[in-house]
Amino acid sequence: MSQLKTILITGANGQLGRCFQALSISNSHYSFLFTDKNSLQITDDDALNLFFKENKIDVCVNCAAYTAVDKAEIERDLAMEVNTNAVGYLAKTCKKYNTQFIHISTDYVFDGSANMPYKPEDKTNPVNFYGQTKLGGELNAIKENCASIIIRTAWVYSEYGNNFVKTMMRLMKDKESIGVVSDQRGAPTYAPDLAEAIMHIINKNNFVAGIYNYSNKGNISWYDFAKEIAAQISTNCIVNPICTAQFPTPAARPAYSILDLQKIEKVFSIETLEWNTSLQKCISKLINS
Repeated sequence: MSQLKTILITGANGQLGRCFQALSISNSHYSFLFTDKNSLQITDDDALNLFFKENKIDVCVNCAAYTAVDKAEIERDLAMEVNTNAVGYLAKTCKKYNTQFIHISTDYVFDGSANMPYKPEDKTNPVNFYGQTKLGGELNAIKENCASIIIRTAWVYSEYGNNFVKTMMRLMKDKESIGVVSDQRGAPTYAPDLAEAIMHIINKNNFVAGIYNYSNKGNISWYDFAKEIAAQISTNCIVNPICTAQFPTPAARPAYSILDLQKIEKVFSIETLEWNTSLQKCISKLINS
């Protein structure tokens, strides 16, 4: 009997990592290793080498990231270590041990000045430090391991952790009205859909290196997103549109970050779902949990 292929999921307690934990049950033809910062220090080159030496890993999906966009403006060293340096260590280690490497990046590598969906090859120009560190991670992955697959995603939400959908549902329960930014446009990503897409790539066993975009289909503002959440939970809370200037944050956000999905759909035969369909699945799970 042949040995099961082993998939390493870093950042296993984050939104995407927890989705992979759920998916592992229906993917028992793989052996999964789930690690977090306590069980594997991806910022430690030596620790990574030892871990890979002791475990035969076929695929590494790097879900680990410093994601506090505003705090990254202050905690620059930590954000850089996790989002930039650690990605280089992982990519290099994967190459050394013949492990396929999939790294998750972000729409925040773009400045938001476009007026049509960003293709993977479009010019990057982050407007905040978080975006700079994530771009640095991409560059390190490519530099250290040209066989890397990098997947940029955006506006991630799920049943797990803290995210926009769960925050809106809580606020709509407690408040009579809320204001939500209406001049930033993008498309949400339901984390279980992204995890399924990555498992589809792994199952195809046809690793085509490069940078890809993945989100659900759509072109909406955060205000549109909140309005749909309100409609789906039948709340009496009034959702009012506000502009970015009325809601200042330490880190700037791109005004437009819709991603062109054609490359990942074509190369890996992935079907991307409509944003509101996936939102309905998430809200149904949250209500019934």
